[in-house]
Amino acid sequence: MKNKITVIVPATSANCGPGYDSLGLACDLYNDFTFEISERTGFALEVIGEGEDRLYASGRNLAFLAFFKVWNEVQGTRIGLKVTMQNRIPLSRGLGSSSTAIVAGLVAANLLTGATLSKEQLLNYATEIEGHPDNVAPALLGGITISYMDEQGAHSLRFLPQKELRFIAVVPEQPLSTHKARQAIPQQIPHHDAVFNASRTALYVGALMSGNYQYLSAALEDRLHQPYRMPLIIGTEAVFEAAKASGAYGAIISGAGSTLMAYADPEKDCTKIAAAMIDAFKKHGQNSTAHILKLDFAGAREK
Repeated sequence: MKNKITVIVPATSANCGPGYDSLGLACDLYNDFTFEISERTGFALEVIGEGEDRLYASGRNLAFLAFFKVWNEVQGTRIGLKVTMQNRIPLSRGLGSSSTAIVAGLVAANLLTGATLSKEQLLNYATEIEGHPDNVAPALLGGITISYMDEQGAHSLRFLPQKELRFIAVVPEQPLSTHKARQAIPQQIPHHDAVFNASRTALYVGALMSGNYQYLSAALEDRLHQPYRMPLIIGTEAVFEAAKASGAYGAIISGAGSTLMAYADPEKDCTKIAAAMIDAFKKHGQNSTAHILKLDFAGAREK
């Protein structure tokens, strides 16, 4: 049995506008995780890049917690573990950084113990740790995922869009905790807002699967979470307007934020769209950086 493995996991964007806690997609921005087991017990962590001054080795660290969830069930022996992370995905910005750690730990432990667990089992472990499947599903499976929960656990339908897209992720300096972003959402919403979101979520999936991307402008609209989170991210409305004015189909809050993500045709000048979004943030006192991304098809995998 091998005692060392490296797993790469893609960034994710959950909600995708109207698909609150149900839609998610994987992007070609990655964190790398190397897990090395030893007979000497104890934890060690090396972090390169994002979070190098914030992340520590402990049983509460998501990469360690997820790894041992599988290891203890399948193998059961006491071991030591060193994790080396090369983090490129910003923390607390709505691009699934925590999900990469969870999925990496589960996938690495599964591969090191003989790959006895199915992806559906790994998805349920990941959902148990994360609390909901909308980020962990695309991190694990790649592509675009529609996730739901029932008495048996979490389930995800993965699909690929009919045509290519580009995703312009503009990341402001301002972080936003998922807890704070969730607190901003009311417990109840008007019936007409629920109908609005049901139509937009269906339109989102239909537009992508059919290739009729002219519907994306409407499909990215939302009334469940974005109106309540916009005040938490200074300049959101201006950035959205700048993205559309520069040629994007539209823009959304990625996950819980604070990253804002535009959807665009690959034939459009995505650099121009990114610059316009950055400039709009700048006018509201926010510095930001942009990533022009493609869809990741494969999800978490051994490197």
